[in-house]
Amino acid sequence: MSHASLPRPTGPAPACACPSADAPPPTTAHGGERDVTAGRFGPTHALILLITFLGLGCGLILSGIELRTVFALLGGCGTIGAATLTAAGGGRRLMTVLVETAVRSGAGK
Repeated sequence: MSHASLPRPTGPAPACACPSADAPPPTTAHGGERDVTAGRFGPTHALILLITFLGLGCGLILSGIELRTVFALLGGCGTIGAATLTAAGGGRRLMTVLVETAVRSGAGK
């Protein structure tokens, strides 16, 4: 099929629906500017990861894999995830999470 047989548009191109550079920044319900870069890894993401790991572990156990192997696999995945977060965030965010977890567990929460 040659490109000569393809239909060609005759009118002007439709307007772009992309946000332009001069558009105002996103705002909150109260009218303040929303910080779109803050909180990339929040409690919702942690909950999703927890549910994913629990589901993966249950699925592996139900498929007949030994418990020791499942723990090794999930531990390896957690180690890779922690190393990725450390490399991406310069280590500060991971250290903050680890210290906060240690303090909360020491306080009994």
